[in-house]
Amino acid sequence: MRMSIASLMHKKVRLLMVALAIAMFGTTVSAMAQGNIITFTYDGSTAVTPVSVAVMPISGGGKDLSGIITNDLSRSGLFQPIDPKAFVEQVGPNAAPNFGSWQTLNAQVVVAGQVVPSGNGLSIQVRVWDVAQGKQIAGQQFSASANSWRRLGHVAADAVFKAVTGEPGPFDTRIAYIAESGPKDKRVKRLAVMDQDGANTVYLSRGTDLVLTPRFSPTSQELTYLSFGDADPRVFLTNVQTGARQTVGNFPGMTFSPRFSPDGRKVIMSLEKDGSSTIQLMDLGSRQATQLTNGSAIDTSPSYSPDGGRIVFESDRGGTQQIYIMNADGSNQQRITTGEGGARYSTPVWSPRSDLIAFTRQKGGKFGIGIMKPDGSGERMITEGFHNEGPTWAPNGLYLMWFRDLGQGPQLWQASIFGTPEQRVPTQGFASDPAWSASLSKQN
Repeated sequence: MRMSIASLMHKKVRLLMVALAIAMFGTTVSAMAQGNIITFTYDGSTAVTPVSVAVMPISGGGKDLSGIITNDLSRSGLFQPIDPKAFVEQVGPNAAPNFGSWQTLNAQVVVAGQVVPSGNGLSIQVRVWDVAQGKQIAGQQFSASANSWRRLGHVAADAVFKAVTGEPGPFDTRIAYIAESGPKDKRVKRLAVMDQDGANTVYLSRGTDLVLTPRFSPTSQELTYLSFGDADPRVFLTNVQTGARQTVGNFPGMTFSPRFSPDGRKVIMSLEKDGSSTIQLMDLGSRQATQLTNGSAIDTSPSYSPDGGRIVFESDRGGTQQIYIMNADGSNQQRITTGEGGARYSTPVWSPRSDLIAFTRQKGGKFGIGIMKPDGSGERMITEGFHNEGPTWAPNGLYLMWFRDLGQGPQLWQASIFGTPEQRVPTQGFASDPAWSASLSKQN
């Protein structure tokens, strides 16, 4: 049975993201010798054993950042923080740990540092120690304005993550999502943005218009989303700093499911007309539109590969929702899912690492979030159950976030692609359709 445009868009903001200047000084002293403490297996065949980490009290200037660092590392699923009550010593910011003593506690990593005034702001100095090797593996300093002090904790946690795994951390990021409140049959939906750990929530709309599918630009300075106002539903583009809003194109029909190109110069979206939808590309500079797909099918949810050369999308042209790939100019359209066992696929999103595509799969009465290679092989489910939908990638390509609705209202969840336990993402009420920003540190 063919699904309607409305059902395809079901439960799919960010308007004003606080611009924070963060200066970075120092470099990583060394990597983990010839390898890292954590060795990843990308096929999910081997469980990752969390690294035992001791985070010393890191405070100063009236701010305590050790709790933020500890929470970030714990929520990653790749670290197991040691209870401070069990610490064998307090390691100062300028002293090396007693490695023998920490080995008796089976600690693998010790993190120490301090917070100091820096002009009109604060700086955090953080050191990461490998207990087994008996040496410092990272030493860095980060600065930010006094109002941005929580970000220092996230950036420091990223530094620990990188030192231990060799991969960028996902912590200095933000999440745009749809905040939902009110009765189920009269649900109010507002644009909201928050830190990846649920802090610093800002509501960006009053809920008078229905808003859906918020998506960040590559620089996180702009947002594209769908808005239902008095007129037909339209895709909008909003400047993050100024709040200026404009319609993306003037199409004769409903536009939806927008997403930026990797260079931020284009927006790709779906255009509905006469019960079908095609994929359209809008050049934001010239305002010229290009139609990439044709026919009577419902083609939607386009997502670029990181190099901008290919596009993954969903279509029911074969009778059921399946995933297809095409070149960026619309040529060489190929189906990559088989639909075996009656499986239907939707909301495909290309990984920032280019190696995987995340998707929503409906099969056997279950909605699951999974990943596969760009050729459709290696399919693996991250989670399955009652109504999981709408995956979004962390900028390091190692974590997925999605929303799950068990009947009372949607909530955000996340997990790594390595089989670590799922984590509920705290929000102030119900939440759906998350979008993960790029690393904020790389934007400064």
